[in-house]
Amino acid sequence: MTDPTSYPYATHLDVKFPALETIDVAGLAVACTERWYNQTLCRVNDAVVRLGVMVGEYHWHRHVDDDEFFFVLDGVFLVDLEDRTVDLRRWEGFVVPKGVLHRTRAPGRAVVLMVETAAIVPTGDGDA
Repeated sequence: MTDPTSYPYATHLDVKFPALETIDVAGLAVACTERWYNQTLCRVNDAVVRLGVMVGEYHWHRHVDDDEFFFVLDGVFLVDLEDRTVDLRRWEGFVVPKGVLHRTRAPGRAVVLMVETAAIVPTGDGDA
């Protein structure tokens, strides 16, 4: 299992907002000063919704037991797979199925929502 603290990303796995509380996604995104920021916003059943604000690239990794959904709110977000690159723009989403090796990149500032199981290790848990 990969240790999330061994990578230079600001990854916050704590649930920032409980149920029945308004989530100001735009306000959080505007306030973000990190180059690669990941904050768990809320929990929905066995899944979590996370906010990603990023510039640059993440490392190659896979999630052995978990699918991962990305939804772009702003900017351009690239998902590199072994055989192609998926170019996501505002209001577009994409699912990376469990076990698929991938890397995400943002050539400029991108704001993305991610939906995944609460147990997922954001930095990956399979050999990359």
